[in-house]
Amino acid sequence: MKKFKCCWGGMILLVLAGCSKDNDLNFFSVRQDIEFGAQLDSTILANPAEYPVLSRTQYAEVYSYLETMLGDILESEEILYKDEFAWKLTIINSDVVNAFAAPGGYLYFYTGLLKYLDNGAQLAGIMGHEVAHTDRRHSTEAMTKEYGFSVLISILLGNEPSQMEQILASLALNGTILAYSRKNENEADQYSVYYSADTRYYNPLGVSIFFQKMISEQNTDGTGIPEFLSTHPSDENRIANISTIWNNLKNEEPELNSVDWKELVSEHTTIKALLP
Repeated sequence: MKKFKCCWGGMILLVLAGCSKDNDLNFFSVRQDIEFGAQLDSTILANPAEYPVLSRTQYAEVYSYLETMLGDILESEEILYKDEFAWKLTIINSDVVNAFAAPGGYLYFYTGLLKYLDNGAQLAGIMGHEVAHTDRRHSTEAMTKEYGFSVLISILLGNEPSQMEQILASLALNGTILAYSRKNENEADQYSVYYSADTRYYNPLGVSIFFQKMISEQNTDGTGIPEFLSTHPSDENRIANISTIWNNLKNEEPELNSVDWKELVSEHTTIKALLP
């Protein structure tokens, strides 16, 4: 925890600000990440009209496929909050090509995205990207930028005790978390590569291949952008940055050059055929 001295109404307040393990500024505690995620997950599950969740019983094989992949990713030594966060995966039955992560380890994948992907390596790359967003606490970092100081002052002074509930309601209504910064997106890409590399199984360039697929299938006039790119803003250097991250990692760990990386085409095709 770090202390910040803040001037407020002529008084000096010592504000205790929760910080991520990587020391990025975050006014919210890890416990609040967990609480926010659990409340948001409950809200999503209570709204089946907007979020038609696939039955875990009826689609057990699909959930097993994704949850096995998530378990492999969480074995990475780069994961900060493996034991603290819930790491719950939910599949939403919608043609939307998207996925999103809530604080505290709650991950959501749309069937539209699963059908859009060509192989398991691409899915592992996206999953790693979403794991990074929640594990690096990007959502509450974004909340810090948007609400942090005013919320903390309100809580400390007891003026707006319902502020947190209002923020959570807004997040649930929008079906996603606040917009991530370019830094957050680049960091999520970076750790997606790290996580897949640590499995010694899924192709670490899976997330890059996914981006290449989306870009190549956009209309020539720039329309037809998949929802994923709308909620995870990209730039022209993103794919090149991922390639640089991977090349640097291979230079640091030469043994990665001899790994037989898997694409999992047939496995993913089988799973897609089971989706509604």
